[in-house]
Amino acid sequence: MSVEEWTSYHWLLGFSFISAPIVCALLLFIDAPYGRFSRSGWGPEVSSRWAWCIMESPAVIVFGYLVLTAPRQGVMLWLFFLMWQAHYVHRTFIYPFSLKSSHRMPLIVLLMAIVFNVINGYLNGTNLRLNAQEDITAEWHTGWQFQIGLTLFVLGMIINKVSDAELSSIRIDATQGYKIPIKFLHQYVSCPNYLGEIVQWCGWALATWSLAGLSFALWTIANLFPRALATHRWYIANFPDYPNRKALIPGIL
Repeated sequence: MSVEEWTSYHWLLGFSFISAPIVCALLLFIDAPYGRFSRSGWGPEVSSRWAWCIMESPAVIVFGYLVLTAPRQGVMLWLFFLMWQAHYVHRTFIYPFSLKSSHRMPLIVLLMAIVFNVINGYLNGTNLRLNAQEDITAEWHTGWQFQIGLTLFVLGMIINKVSDAELSSIRIDATQGYKIPIKFLHQYVSCPNYLGEIVQWCGWALATWSLAGLSFALWTIANLFPRALATHRWYIANFPDYPNRKALIPGIL
């Protein structure tokens, strides 16, 4: 990596850490206008299904290119590659076609998501690309960080996917309104899908033991924590018989 590339990488990493809490603060007051919070006034709109495909694809492509072209390959590098792509291939090419909602997504939301996924894919892919040359060896899996991180990653992915599937299953088609989900961890929190994704990327940060991974975990919290609170309030406002459950963390929040 050249000096210029090294400088750009660290500038982007610093920008990511600085901007995450700012975005979190904004989202506590402004509900991102997609899904159940779709509303007019945000400019041109596109199909939500295709928007998800387009905006998540940079995470697959940018990260994949950087890792697959790393000068030095190894078992651990491939394992991290498979962990990342297990999430993003599903999120890009499978999840969008499970959506039953007829909502559309503002083009500005799509463009902002593309920018984030390009930067995030670049930061995490570059981190692994660099460490593959020096630090990540076949013995990496023996460290406590990787073992706990991998456990959290898999657990979080399972929670996320199962919760998303439950939300999809209670909406047979786009003409039906929202219903109260009652299965799995929905018994305890309004947004177990968001909880799962936060756990998953905190696990990634531990497993990679990197600032790039930590940045992604912080961004996940910055985006999904306010979204979970807003969704919880929405359920309470729209369902008088809504069960007594927390928004994101069972028994706590």
